[in-house]
Amino acid sequence: MNLDFLITELGVIIYATLLYTPPLLFASLGSCFSEVSGVVNIGIEGMMTAGAFTGCVVAYFTGSPWLGFLCGGLAGALFGALHALATVRLGADQTISGTAINFLAPGIAIMMAKSMFSSTDTIPLPAASKIPLLFNGLFDTTTTVGTFLKNVFTNYATTYLAFIAVAVVWFVFYKTRFGLRMRACGEHPQACETLGINVLRTRFLCVTISGFLSGLGGACVTMAITNQFRPISIVGQGFIAIAAVIFGKFRPQGAMLGCLLFGFCTGLKVVLGSSNLISAQLISLIPYVVTVLVLILFVGKSHVPAANGKPYIKSK
Repeated sequence: MNLDFLITELGVIIYATLLYTPPLLFASLGSCFSEVSGVVNIGIEGMMTAGAFTGCVVAYFTGSPWLGFLCGGLAGALFGALHALATVRLGADQTISGTAINFLAPGIAIMMAKSMFSSTDTIPLPAASKIPLLFNGLFDTTTTVGTFLKNVFTNYATTYLAFIAVAVVWFVFYKTRFGLRMRACGEHPQACETLGINVLRTRFLCVTISGFLSGLGGACVTMAITNQFRPISIVGQGFIAIAAVIFGKFRPQGAMLGCLLFGFCTGLKVVLGSSNLISAQLISLIPYVVTVLVLILFVGKSHVPAANGKPYIKSK
């Protein structure tokens, strides 16, 4: 096993990590908005599914990947607003509402796919309708270093957008008035009300933003990683994103590290799966085993917002 082989394999693992991280990262950033404002959102999975289906379908019919990507986010925002309506405005149980979203969104997506394409799968996207690759063809792949650089830097535009989104969300959380109010609503909503902050409106907006970002994450799956929507396109990624938020202690920068960890596990699963050295069934368990371990090790150490999961009843 020579050095060139190790460098090449390292590059492949980095490429796979960066490929599978963005969907989780968008969704986990969305989860941060909801959880920090005080609303539990386990409907991330359903919102991702809505975004995955809508983004793929819009891109297929319009030929515009960016319009599809945006519409994927808006579809997630629609289900986010539905969750917010049930939990923030009507005081429904947040866990039950999120579970309902996880059933409702995939059900609607499959029903619409059947009516539009006579199948539960959509028609594969042509290359021009997928999210574009950046820096493709820039590096000399005839050398080991060039191949390594290609694997590291040649990725879909959504990969770069996801990491930019981390910086933007961090700025919103800790450097803006809205972020301060949002965090206060998740800790002391009654105190916020005495200061004139509209707690219900702030939480409603945060849950809707949560859905929008989750929808973008879902669109990443069907418009970059794959080229079509299938009922199994998301397969637990929403729950993995929530685990990344817990791992990151409900902070965007911490969630990013958690998503990189899970992205690495998924990428490792793909790399090992092509080697035929280990059972494919065992390899497929890697991301989920790591998710369980993260929850066991970190769920008790994360600072959960004091009012998280508690419905807020406005004083009269």
